[in-house]
Amino acid sequence: MTSPNSSASAGRAALSKIDYACVAPIDDAFLTSAQEIATRLDLPLIAVPVAPRQCTETGLLLQCGEELALQLTGPNAPGPVAVDFGSSHMRHRRQSGHNELLGRAAGVGKKPRLGVVDATAGLGRDSFVLADLGCEVLLCERNTLIQSLLQDGLRRAGLGDLWLQEVASRMSLWCGDSTGAPQLAQGEWDVIYLDPMFPAREKSAAVKKEMALFQYLLSDDAQDQGALLDWALMQDVARVVVKRPPKAEHLGDKKPSHSIKGKAVRYDVYVLRALA
Repeated sequence: MTSPNSSASAGRAALSKIDYACVAPIDDAFLTSAQEIATRLDLPLIAVPVAPRQCTETGLLLQCGEELALQLTGPNAPGPVAVDFGSSHMRHRRQSGHNELLGRAAGVGKKPRLGVVDATAGLGRDSFVLADLGCEVLLCERNTLIQSLLQDGLRRAGLGDLWLQEVASRMSLWCGDSTGAPQLAQGEWDVIYLDPMFPAREKSAAVKKEMALFQYLLSDDAQDQGALLDWALMQDVARVVVKRPPKAEHLGDKKPSHSIKGKAVRYDVYVLRALA
């Protein structure tokens, strides 16, 4: 095992664990890709494959293989997290009632080619569902590591089967804070969708590892979700949709026009004008 180069390590000595991540290939065949990504993201490179649970150089690994994956390190670390829009989970989700609730909240069917801005894209799953329902979706993500996962997921979807290619063609990514996205001024958008992170009710290993990763990444990156809702309500859109736990307070104590409730999630809908 090699250590990150000394200059990169010294330059990051004062940074928090959130800033300090390393890039590594899963095997020697992906070393060049890992080098390119490390350079692009200005991250240290571990030039040989390393087992995340045995890694001591960093608290977080961006692993390069057929897909990009982020994984916490240490003996009890959960598994890797990647963006795979063609996974069996995403294909199964197409048939779930949860999609119907999200589509109703966004107003799917009220206007052809609905334009949705997902202002807090995360791993992009709700964005993909909306695109699968026929929406044109702008994903906004400000964390550079999650951006890389989304870019990789969209790239692989574009190389997938015809369904994946079609859905991915309706998705675009803005790497930055949603409030600074130039696409908002350049196009007509109907809906802004907000998904403030909250503890998931599911107990699966996949959910647990994703929540652990986001808690690690975002613990020093607090975002005022109430202020984000205030910003969204001032934009030239027909409605703002906020994803909430079923019994949670309204975001920013702002009462919505109506809510669409499911067993595990609630969508608060703020209607600003008619969809047309």
